[in-house]
Amino acid sequence: MSTPMTWGTPQPERADAARNRQVLLATARELLAEVGPDCLTMDLLAERSGLGKGTVFRRFGSRAGIFQALLDDTERELQQQVLSGPPPLGPGAPPVDRLIAYGTARVRFLADNQAVARATLDGRHAPGRRRPLSEIHIRVLLREVDLPGADVEVLAGQLAYALDGPLLLQLFAGPELAGPEPTARFEAGWRDLVERVCGVSGA
Repeated sequence: MSTPMTWGTPQPERADAARNRQVLLATARELLAEVGPDCLTMDLLAERSGLGKGTVFRRFGSRAGIFQALLDDTERELQQQVLSGPPPLGPGAPPVDRLIAYGTARVRFLADNQAVARATLDGRHAPGRRRPLSEIHIRVLLREVDLPGADVEVLAGQLAYALDGPLLLQLFAGPELAGPEPTARFEAGWRDLVERVCGVSGA
C-alpha cells in the first residue's frame, strides 16, 4: 500500500481576505466564460467584482497571477483525489499503477484547462518550471518501487518535468501532434515511460 503523504497545509487567511479571494475567483470564472482569456484584465476584474484595483493587485500581482490562481483552485480537486480518492489515483494501488494514474490525470487536467494554463505564462515564467508537489508525489512512489542503483531524487525531477505545464502545452501545440487524440498519445507515452523506468515486464 502506498505511503500516506500530504501536499502542504495552506496558511490561515483572514476572513476578509478569504471572502475577497472567493469573490475574485468567482468573478474571474464568470468573465472567462463571457469574454475569454484574452480579454480578462486586472481592470475588468476589479470593476466587475466591485473591489478596488489595489485589492486585485495585492491578491494576484499580475494578470498572469489571476490565471494561476484559477488553475491552482481547479487543481485542488486533483490533489484531493491523489490524497484520498479511489485507487489507482488515490491510495491503495501498487506504486507503478499510481504513477501511471497520476501522470494520466495531470495530462487530462492540462488538456482540459489549456486556455487558462497558457494565460499563466506571461514571459517571466520560463518553460519547464518545477511543479514541487508533483515531484514530491512521484519521489514517494518511486521509493516504493525499489529501483536498485537509481538516483530517485534526480529521476523524480525528470519525471515531474515530463508532466510540467509549459512543456506539455508547448507539445500540445506542436505540429508533430497535429491530428486526432493528442491527449491519448500523451497518456500512452507517460505509461510507456513509467513502465520502462520501473522495469515493468513487457514495457
